[in-house]
Amino acid sequence: MAPVCVLILVLVGWAAGHKLGDNVTLYVNKVGPYHNPQETYHYYTLPVCRPEKVHHKSLSLGEVLDGDRMAESLYHIRFGENVGKKVLCQLTLSEKQVDELREAIEELYYFEFVLDDIPIWGFVGYIEESGFLPHSHKVGLWTHLDFNIEYNGESVIFANVSVKDVKPFPLEEGAGAAVGGMGVGGGSLTVTHTYSVHWYESSLPYARRAERLRDYSFFPKTLEIHWLSIINSLVLVVLLLGFVIIILMRVLKNDFARYNVEEEGGCDDLDQGDNGWKIIHTDVFRFPPFKSLLCAVLGVGAQFLTLATAIIIMALLGRFNVHRHGAINSAAIVLYALTSCVSGYVSCSFYTQINGQRWVWNIILTSSLFSAPLFLTWSVVNSVHWWSGSTQALPATTVLLLLGAWVLVGFPLTVIGGIVGKNRAGNFQAPCRTRNIPRQIPKQPWYKHAVIHMAIGGFLPFSAISVELYYIFATVWGREHYTLYGILLCVYAILLSVGACISVALTYFLLSGEDYRWWWRSVLSTGSTGLFIFVYSVFYYRNRSSMSGLVQSTEFFGYSLLTALVFSLMLGSVSFWASLTFIRYIYRNLKMD
Repeated sequence: MAPVCVLILVLVGWAAGHKLGDNVTLYVNKVGPYHNPQETYHYYTLPVCRPEKVHHKSLSLGEVLDGDRMAESLYHIRFGENVGKKVLCQLTLSEKQVDELREAIEELYYFEFVLDDIPIWGFVGYIEESGFLPHSHKVGLWTHLDFNIEYNGESVIFANVSVKDVKPFPLEEGAGAAVGGMGVGGGSLTVTHTYSVHWYESSLPYARRAERLRDYSFFPKTLEIHWLSIINSLVLVVLLLGFVIIILMRVLKNDFARYNVEEEGGCDDLDQGDNGWKIIHTDVFRFPPFKSLLCAVLGVGAQFLTLATAIIIMALLGRFNVHRHGAINSAAIVLYALTSCVSGYVSCSFYTQINGQRWVWNIILTSSLFSAPLFLTWSVVNSVHWWSGSTQALPATTVLLLLGAWVLVGFPLTVIGGIVGKNRAGNFQAPCRTRNIPRQIPKQPWYKHAVIHMAIGGFLPFSAISVELYYIFATVWGREHYTLYGILLCVYAILLSVGACISVALTYFLLSGEDYRWWWRSVLSTGSTGLFIFVYSVFYYRNRSSMSGLVQSTEFFGYSLLTALVFSLMLGSVSFWASLTFIRYIYRNLKMD
């Protein structure tokens, strides 16, 4: 019962009450280059004030995945009590430690503290370039921090640090030089760190304190309400869908009128002398090659459709906010494990319908279709983080936890879903009988080749989400907090609608050329959107971000490839089912009077 109560408190948001004079623990978390969001290191890797024995805070799975490594600090902060200038510690830095600080400052290292679940950011030091002739290069360390904390009643609302009225402590080339009377001989440098605390009363209620953090401008603000762009995309999509639907309905109406004029009997007795999609009725439902792989793609695509829908709905319900560190990471992992039954059911059910015999192999392929590339990518990325000492490298306990979640929950649910799907699968619903001897496919014009269809089918869905894609990238790979989930739901619906309609149109053009190999073509045509998304990620990295270095580049491109794979699986699944529904509809209606 206790875990249930804790879960309820986390979901509804629980305000921790403080009394005057209560200790408010300030946790130090991580440091890293300002322009490389995913390259983070533990705060205590720098030569800074630290306790003799470091006590780490227990973190959730999402916080660990987000690179958090919170530890108690030496700062003593009591609720509602102002503190003047107080000495934190006095450090004697060696020449190597001074060089470490200089390098960190020159790479624009920032730090992140956490006070009552509120992140506090600030730069480690100050750098100044002035003049060309003579050129000066000054590097200074912030040795005094002013903490400004806002509160309402017994709750902390907001906190930040300020160095507005503080002069940086200069770090000259070569330790041991007398700097401001603080130098010490023997190749070392003595630095005194101090801090002050100021409390301010706020009228903002605790339930709305996330708004205060969103308005804070330590990181650049690029996300704004972009209604004009969304409306523009929506209008273009509506016009596109309208044209596709109207043209297809008009063409199909003419086809039905022509094919059903002298229809006698069933679908198998149609005039073989005609041309177009009618004469391939005995081949259009011929099962494709690589049936197990096709069903695995459909199953995993359905799983990610379920997962994405659930994540967006939870976001609309307010389950994720800026104070719940890593909540969306935890939700994604739990939902991925729980929705594994969807992939097993869809894959094995359809595999059985199209006369697949190796259903055990199909379940194994379905369970590993995404998890195997994910594990391979994560292994490379995590190894690079581990080699660089980044906090993004997962500890062994977290790795075992994730592996256990897949072995004990994800894979068994895939097997259970596959068994249920196999047992509940009926016969494949085909309006027309398939003959034993396949019909010869005529030579197709260049514009009906697979590459052209993939270019068209991938570009149109990508164009529908290109505006929103920038904001998502700025959130995942930048410093933004995404809150426009209503718009995201709208764009998500547009993406699926465009993918389905484009797939139907391309399938019709394929069949009209008497080419019945639509099974894989329908998956690849719209599934190629993932390729466009990966190309966009390369463009974003080079032209829209300031990211650099081996650590950041490895993670960015590794997970961008996985993102492209996820989009390909989702849209490939949607386009296949749309095409199958369309084909069943047109061949079923050939029998109408």
